[in-house]
Amino acid sequence: MTCEDKSLLLHAYADGELDLLRSLEIEGHVKTCSFCAQELREQQTLRQGIRSADLYHRAPKALRARIIAASSAAPSWQSEPGRASTLVLRTARRPVLEWFAVAAAVVVALGLGIRIIPEVLSARQGDLVAEELVASHIRALQPGHLVDIVSTDQHTVKPWFDGKLDFAPPVSDLADQGYPLVGGRLDYVGGRNVAALVYQLQKHYINIFIWPDDGKQAKVPELISRQGYNVICRSNGDMRLCGVSDVSADDLCQFMQLLAH
Repeated sequence: MTCEDKSLLLHAYADGELDLLRSLEIEGHVKTCSFCAQELREQQTLRQGIRSADLYHRAPKALRARIIAASSAAPSWQSEPGRASTLVLRTARRPVLEWFAVAAAVVVALGLGIRIIPEVLSARQGDLVAEELVASHIRALQPGHLVDIVSTDQHTVKPWFDGKLDFAPPVSDLADQGYPLVGGRLDYVGGRNVAALVYQLQKHYINIFIWPDDGKQAKVPELISRQGYNVICRSNGDMRLCGVSDVSADDLCQFMQLLAH
């Protein structure tokens, strides 16, 4: 992951929005990168300055005196009792109507906020999960990290997960379609243990991350690209399948369609 990629996550790290794994990655990075460390310090300084700033200002005495004088001044129409009573009623009614308008605006704003804010937060969390998927894919490509169980036989890989996860991941044999199974491993994404299956397309590896689609995790966008890698997610029954690879988006989409059937 480049400094540019890390820089995008510094705001989330400063606000305490990252999970433990990504937070540790950021902390390790800023120890060796002076540029990102300086940017993080600037963000923390700005945040602390906003929190500690005195943003409340008392009205000047002259302004307070004018407001009090204007509110206590007797209106010129008090000499006309009938007209005065009508105007008093109208004047008293106007603040009530204004308060109703304000209350209605607040209700509308709250209603929009209740609908929009969760969607925005969910989208942000989904992007972070996509970042985790790409990071896990890159880490798996390092020597010795690709698979824990090496086998092209789905009947060997599937039982290997028994007792290691709280669900049984589906394992398909797609060798006849040009996607031979390489093996599987355990991984950790979105705050939970997941199954990772590894397939191959020519010289390219495809990591398939699988976990129960129970609605508790953030929804990852169906198609997203990060750092030259494509991420495509699909539902297969009660399971969520996310594929990550450097193959083209069309090739990965075709593979995910085969896998979800």
